[in-house]
Amino acid sequence: MQSAVKPVSSAEARKMDLHAYGSLGIPPLILMENAAVWIRRQALSMLAEESPVCVFCGKGNNGGDGFAAARQLLCSGRRVTVFMASGIDEVRGEAAENLSALRRIGGCPVFAPGEKRPDYILKAARSSGLIVDALLGTGASGQMRGVYAGMAGIINGAGVPVLSVDIPSGLNADSGEIMGVCVKAAVTVTFPAPKRGMFLGRGPAVCGKIVVRDLGVPLSALTAKAGIH
Repeated sequence: MQSAVKPVSSAEARKMDLHAYGSLGIPPLILMENAAVWIRRQALSMLAEESPVCVFCGKGNNGGDGFAAARQLLCSGRRVTVFMASGIDEVRGEAAENLSALRRIGGCPVFAPGEKRPDYILKAARSSGLIVDALLGTGASGQMRGVYAGMAGIINGAGVPVLSVDIPSGLNADSGEIMGVCVKAAVTVTFPAPKRGMFLGRGPAVCGKIVVRDLGVPLSALTAKAGIH
């Protein structure tokens, strides 16, 4: 881990997000964009020249980070393909805004569930230089099922390095338990502090190298506003 930052619970991470825009006045879209910039930088450090990238996105804010990161990677001249675990109309809020921007810009195929067969997705994943896992974040609970579980299986079976966003999809952020199935990452880039589950249970086995990055706000300000000591 690149930082001695104290691990936080999923509830504490949520508090910090809320206080970033509720108390400090930093819009969620800016926080998401700051995360995407770090994801891009980490992804490029893991990629060979000209290697394409596959980004797997859920419908929540974790997926929003993935959509924004896909756009950022396009700016670096990378070939990017996005596979969604939910329908386009299921994506809400800032995630939807980033998805809409990505689709309007063009140059990055975005496939909703059912548009491509699993064997097509697996082939695309295997031919990429890196997979970005942005399926589920710290707010996920319960067993990962359906399309999400299927995509996690494809990611793990592709034999390609995986960069997980905030936490490997399927890992409980508090307990370190596997929620049915879990993505195994080579690197996890997490914001703005590591999560407790990364160091408990199965966390150390699936997180790979943990890279802690800021969201453009001093951590001390976030923890103070959220009452985290």
